[in-house]
Amino acid sequence: MKTDLELALECAVNVYHQYAMRYPMDDYLSKEEFSSLLKDTAEPFLRNTVPPKTTIDSYIQQLFTKADANHDGRLKFTEFLTTLSLVAIDAHNRSHKGPGDDHGHDHGHDHGHDHGHGHGHGHGHGHSHRR
Repeated sequence: MKTDLELALECAVNVYHQYAMRYPMDDYLSKEEFSSLLKDTAEPFLRNTVPPKTTIDSYIQQLFTKADANHDGRLKFTEFLTTLSLVAIDAHNRSHKGPGDDHGHDHGHDHGHDHGHGHGHGHGHGHSHRR
């Protein structure tokens, strides 16, 4: 039986290929493919991760710009992994801050962990339906 992390990593590879193999059929994500991928598969997660006073679209643009290390206007798989780590780091930081939360640090951390776990399951189910 596969672990949650194993499934999440496998899912990241599969989702990348699903979107990268759209038009043009290559093994890269264009800015549009990258934006579609995140909006289709992770928008609820992004909504809780996006920095204050930032729209999801501008957050996605920031992620794309940071990850596009060779500045060719598209993301290869290793650059895509950079965006996943940036989002995970933002989510982890937010889980510790718990803005507007009266229950303090512990509740903020628990919520972040639960949300991440729930996202993994929801995303996995969503991906299965696409196959």
